[in-house]
Amino acid sequence: MKKLMTTVVAAACGIACMAQEAPAAAKAPAQAQRTERLQHMRAQHSPRMMRGMRGNIETRPFGKLADGTEATLYRLKGMGGLILDVTDFGGRLVRCYAPDKYGNLADVTLGWNTPGEYETLGFSMGTLIGRYGNRIKDGKFTLDGKEYQLPINEDKKTEATQRHCNLHSGPEGWDKKVWKARSLRMGPVRGLELTYVSKDGEMGFPGTVTCKVTYKVLPTNVWTIDYEAKTDKTTVLNLTHHSYWNLAGESSGNVLKQELQIFADKYTQTDAGLIPTKDAPVQGTGMDFTTLRQIGAKMDLMKAEKAFAPMDNWYDHNFVLRGENGKLKQAVKMRDPASGRTMEIWTTEPCMQMYGAQNMTDELPAKAAGKHLCQFAGVALETQHYPDSPNHPEFPSTVLKPGETFKSHTEYRFGVEK
Repeated sequence: MKKLMTTVVAAACGIACMAQEAPAAAKAPAQAQRTERLQHMRAQHSPRMMRGMRGNIETRPFGKLADGTEATLYRLKGMGGLILDVTDFGGRLVRCYAPDKYGNLADVTLGWNTPGEYETLGFSMGTLIGRYGNRIKDGKFTLDGKEYQLPINEDKKTEATQRHCNLHSGPEGWDKKVWKARSLRMGPVRGLELTYVSKDGEMGFPGTVTCKVTYKVLPTNVWTIDYEAKTDKTTVLNLTHHSYWNLAGESSGNVLKQELQIFADKYTQTDAGLIPTKDAPVQGTGMDFTTLRQIGAKMDLMKAEKAFAPMDNWYDHNFVLRGENGKLKQAVKMRDPASGRTMEIWTTEPCMQMYGAQNMTDELPAKAAGKHLCQFAGVALETQHYPDSPNHPEFPSTVLKPGETFKSHTEYRFGVEK
């Protein structure tokens, strides 16, 4: 892996922990109000404040990538209190400040403070995924009678698993690219338009694909993502966003006692390489999130189920959502009982991959100074098509042809329950 540049590490001090810049609402208790005033005073005089404006969106340098490319950080402030910090490096969501039941803001997404950390630490943290999200068996698929070979970037053979696939498009997917960014303002709505042109043959995929992704923050504390793509040659496409969520706040511990509901009656079983085999009912399994329950409530059942051993006996599964492909429907409700924060995910995609961060450790740094992540520090909830769809004609098609326009829409609706 690339080594973290000294200059990037030094830049962390100027970027770290912008939570102080996000004051709590006036509805907070007295102590929170005093904290708010102190934070506000510090923020007004802090050299870490955003230094530029583009289309009424605050911007600042995010730091340099290992190859010297400069990345930029954009702040989208919603009138309802929701604040997003997004970088053009991979379209990453770096921070997401959401209010709790008292109006206090906390950063509820996992991430890091420098481009170098994203480059070296992995986990697809907070990024756009393309051109093809999730796994493709042996990195191979056939299209119009021609076989294509993609890079193998997940190759893990143990007694329990035989992983050999292309994951998230390979070692140089769209998450490694600096996207062209344009700030948007539409009345009270703040937005960021990200575009990237993927050349024919990039990571082995056919066709030059032009992709546009638009982030918007609505006054109702809703973050929307609109995906749009076109190609000049028949190709396959499966786009998603890979943020990890912890509604108690990043670096607050694990999410096992936070609650989750997934609007799916089926999940996709896999072989030892995490490649789909068939759909199966969630009822009676550790996959049953049909009602709101603690994420860790069925841990014993998961550990006991030998069929889940390839997934480290935890969640790295595709859920088949209720409702019609292409129509907006609810995929998820997540809730933190302590803070009262809730998040709903709505999407036009047919599926959602849940990954439970079982491979994270306390050796990983958090964004908060002196803090670290841990196992189960968050949960990734990725709206998308089935894994390995190009090799499964029974799954909804991910083929995109010239003259067609791929469109997809996902919403993250943040709220509170007292």
